[in-house]
Amino acid sequence: MRVPAGILALVLLASPLQAQTSFTGPADALDGDSLTVGGIEVRLFGIDAPEGKQKCSRDGQAWPCGEAAAGKLRSLVEGQNVSCRARGRDTYGRAVSVCSAGGIELNRTMVAQGWATAFRAYAQDYVADEVRAKAGRVGIWDSTFELPADFRRQNEERAAAAQAPVRLMHQPRASTNQSQGCTIKGNHSRRGDWIYHLPGMPYYNQTRAEAMFCSEAEAQAAGYRRAIVR
Repeated sequence: MRVPAGILALVLLASPLQAQTSFTGPADALDGDSLTVGGIEVRLFGIDAPEGKQKCSRDGQAWPCGEAAAGKLRSLVEGQNVSCRARGRDTYGRAVSVCSAGGIELNRTMVAQGWATAFRAYAQDYVADEVRAKAGRVGIWDSTFELPADFRRQNEERAAAAQAPVRLMHQPRASTNQSQGCTIKGNHSRRGDWIYHLPGMPYYNQTRAEAMFCSEAEAQAAGYRRAIVR
């Protein structure tokens, strides 16, 4: 699914998470709001942390607040069994969850300690925690920073501008393919990956095609890779 610029899609789908809503396991932080738990990739519900490469400014000096947020989440889960309650899946197949480790809720702790913002576009659960963290100037609130969604949007706009000549080169062919009834959908992810979806694959119907192909070989020749199905 093509995500509108700057918006991280947390659309909760109706399909269950492997027929379960809860799972537990050892964890590893991927960034400040996502991790793996027992091999399942998880997006923490209702919060939005700085991106891995994002920097904040303090006293006129840039510092890697995205790395710091990831480090904070890593410290909370290291050596712990993490328990999660899944609310559904996002468009990248991740389990959107509320998770706990060592008796604390990770979602709330990351916001309360100033390492993530309340993701108001999808939930109001952690707004009060964000207000207190901002008033106390803890974590990233002791800095000047872009909201993570704004940072992602600007990166997407820059990537789109850089890829414009390539898209224009492929566009006539894509339009022709679509008129010929070709069914393989090509799409650009928020991470900059060019992926394609086959009919019958998860999220095929939700994916907005930016190019259409008649065969996997044709899609691969255009620089796309097959979507990973979890």
